[in-house]
Amino acid sequence: MLAGLDPEQRSAVTAPAGPVCILAGAGTGKTRAITSRIAHRALSGEISPRHVLAVTFTARAAAEMRHRLTLLGAQGVQARTFHAAALRQVRYFAPRLLSGRAMPELLDSKVRLVTLAAARVGLRTDRAAARDLAGEIEWAKSSLVEPTDYVVAAARALRDTPHEPAKVAEVFTAYEQLKRSNGVIDFEDMLRAAVWGIEEHPDVGEQIRTQYRHFVVDEYQDVNPLQQRLLDAWLAGRNDLTVVGDASQTIYSFTGATSAYLVDFPRRHRNATVVRLVRDYRSTPQVVGLANAVISQARGTEARLRLELRGQRPPGPEPDLRIFTDEPAEANAVAARCRALIDAGTPAKEIAVLFRVNAQSEAYEKALTEAAVPYVVQGAERFFERTEVRQAMVALRAATRSIPGETPLPAAVVEALTAVGWAPDAPPAGGAARERWEALSALVQLSEEYAASPEVVPIGEAASVERPVTLTDFTEELARRAAQQHVPTVDGVTLASLHSAKGLEWDAVFLIGLAEGTMPTTYAKTVEQVEEERRLLYVGITRARQWLWLSYAAARSPGGRARRPSRFLPQLDRSGGTERAAGGVGPAAKRTERRRTQIVSCRICGATLLAGPDRKLGRCPTCPSDIDDELHERLREWRQRVAGAQKVPAYVVFTDATLIALAERRPERSEELIAIAGIGPRKLGLYGESVLALVGGAGVDDVCPEKTFEISS
Repeated sequence: MLAGLDPEQRSAVTAPAGPVCILAGAGTGKTRAITSRIAHRALSGEISPRHVLAVTFTARAAAEMRHRLTLLGAQGVQARTFHAAALRQVRYFAPRLLSGRAMPELLDSKVRLVTLAAARVGLRTDRAAARDLAGEIEWAKSSLVEPTDYVVAAARALRDTPHEPAKVAEVFTAYEQLKRSNGVIDFEDMLRAAVWGIEEHPDVGEQIRTQYRHFVVDEYQDVNPLQQRLLDAWLAGRNDLTVVGDASQTIYSFTGATSAYLVDFPRRHRNATVVRLVRDYRSTPQVVGLANAVISQARGTEARLRLELRGQRPPGPEPDLRIFTDEPAEANAVAARCRALIDAGTPAKEIAVLFRVNAQSEAYEKALTEAAVPYVVQGAERFFERTEVRQAMVALRAATRSIPGETPLPAAVVEALTAVGWAPDAPPAGGAARERWEALSALVQLSEEYAASPEVVPIGEAASVERPVTLTDFTEELARRAAQQHVPTVDGVTLASLHSAKGLEWDAVFLIGLAEGTMPTTYAKTVEQVEEERRLLYVGITRARQWLWLSYAAARSPGGRARRPSRFLPQLDRSGGTERAAGGVGPAAKRTERRRTQIVSCRICGATLLAGPDRKLGRCPTCPSDIDDELHERLREWRQRVAGAQKVPAYVVFTDATLIALAERRPERSEELIAIAGIGPRKLGLYGESVLALVGGAGVDDVCPEKTFEISS
């Protein structure tokens, strides 16, 4: 059972009975550690598998846990989500708890009843607004907040409420009344029913406690107060509890999840065993180094449990930071790179493009379609399949008959979208309503880009004229794009939001749109919200196994207002040159400039190198040097002779840092030589042959016996 485990994993597996907290960084093998711990205890006779309850947050994770336990020979362990475990218990004990009555029907979705509740208190809501109200009610119930306490609780939590808090409280109250009158319960009611059954019915509590004596909780940083209340009811003061989590991956606080229980675990459970898993088996040292650099700047409560990961895989390519003039150019470059990866043998399903908000997907759906790259959208609808986008397209087609043809296209689109409730001012509060606003805003942005590409109309054999594109032209263009992107795909590049990417991993990951206002989003107003955005980027980085691309566009659309890169990106040396690349949109494709900044990682520990001398050496100043002292002396003597012949200071030939880098890295080819910072094409031409000869063992007299070095102008 212990074979193949690293020392930290082995400590987690063999920790004594009692409270155990496993702080597990991304890719450190936490599922292997906790399933091995359960199996080790079961097969050694310490516990019985049927007395173990392991809970996690997704059905997929629970199924993976059960599969691994079966392979380890520990059949009989119950591995379920919180909701599945509670539902099973409530159903089993329903005859006893409900005096013989059947268990109420469980709501699949709150939206319909919330819509009715809103109407009852005088609020007219569309589906997006109802979803936001439902989300707010879920937050309140998960946080153990009653309707009468909602206004105060929302103020304390700095909630960005979809309506005035007092009005939300009215909807909350009406929703609870409608539930009771319809004889239904929601998922939060089910968890509360499980708590009530244990706390208020001693016979039920005793039977459950007899059945389950040992508990394991995965992703403990995502537990909310209601789930913790249920866990406490299960435990009933006992302490055979193992929790696993990573405070740096706390990204769901808006739903009520809190890392406070993970952070406070050693205080709440005296004599708890705390184990830190920091060996990352998922990502290359280069990816790990960048992840460490980003999260090292974190502040706040979660930063107290920050882990510094250590990459265990062989070195891989350095992550790339790409800067583009506008978002269409960024999307086209990403699609081209995806195409190249697939052509080189990377399966499409092992590539992901991750973004902050779902509305960003449209540009990438289009670019991937035009590059003949198959794709799938994870955790959201394709852009043109979204309800609000379909409604907007209907409104735009209707507007072609009512809006004068000479109206500028962007103005015509704004006027038409006003009919479906969109307004060009600030987006509304509430996640779903905001997403709806952003999706329609993306259509306005598309119209601005499309209007910048006037149609060329032939008027004779040798002459043509440009005419402005019309609203009719634009609706036809949208229909064409929708038709292209509706082609069904089975295996393709994953397009996903950063939130929906949690728990997944790919060989190649593209993190796009990393500009201020998007990452972090403008809606992150408090310090805590900004820190959660930083953790969201950290989660995105740690999804990559081998290749990592980070990019942002200097402007949203061609010629648009300039934007700054995300504050979370390392402050890199961007003095390098520029590349030219094809970019643009559709028939108006043009040459656009992009800059490429290479992220340099320590070749020993994998940390991202920010200082110039460190980047030149290729290692941290604290990492051990493997310098060849004899070669270093020969290089110094050679540099002195060359500088004397040229009548220049020695550092003009090569700096001391460059000589140390040469003696440490010992390049054998020109490609390796020019990869060392401070050696460009010019110095390669002047000194490359001599330096490679010295590295190969030649003496100083062999490379410059009587030779003088002249610098051409």
